[in-house]
Amino acid sequence: MQAVTLFAYAFVSNVALAVLPHEPAVIWYGARLGVWPTALVATAGTVAAALVDHRIFVPLIRRAAARRRSRAADPGPAARAWLQLFARGPFATIALSGLTPLPFFPFKALAFTTGYPLGRYLAAVTARSLPRYLLLAWLGEAVRLPLWLMATLFALLLIPSLRIALWPRPSAS
Repeated sequence: MQAVTLFAYAFVSNVALAVLPHEPAVIWYGARLGVWPTALVATAGTVAAALVDHRIFVPLIRRAAARRRSRAADPGPAARAWLQLFARGPFATIALSGLTPLPFFPFKALAFTTGYPLGRYLAAVTARSLPRYLLLAWLGEAVRLPLWLMATLFALLLIPSLRIALWPRPSAS
């Protein structure tokens, strides 16, 4: 039952622009299920979320882009630089993003807007997630963190998402 719960949580915390942090859950389950089972189940949930995202968002982005073709705007120098970096090595960019503290959604957006193929995207998400989850699960097994510390970590990781959801920036209109 714990594996099913972890899979569901990994799915929910990675689908679309998820606001739930997955790190505390992987650390928590690492101490309970073991390193490999935790990493594999969490990776499976993440890949399932990636599949759903790709199936939903790529067609939406293509339709929106088709409507806006006549008034295509320059994305700006920063966006062009990210697109050029992604174009040089999309698999590596996605896979290596797991080594950074950056949120995943910008990399996800790059994959979707460039039409990165589903199979390669899922493989890159797997290559990104499995090592990260192995490390987090190992941390959970090696260092038994008390429940209060896990709850604090969860709350701290939730703050950026809550700030965006509860206090959106005013529009510049």
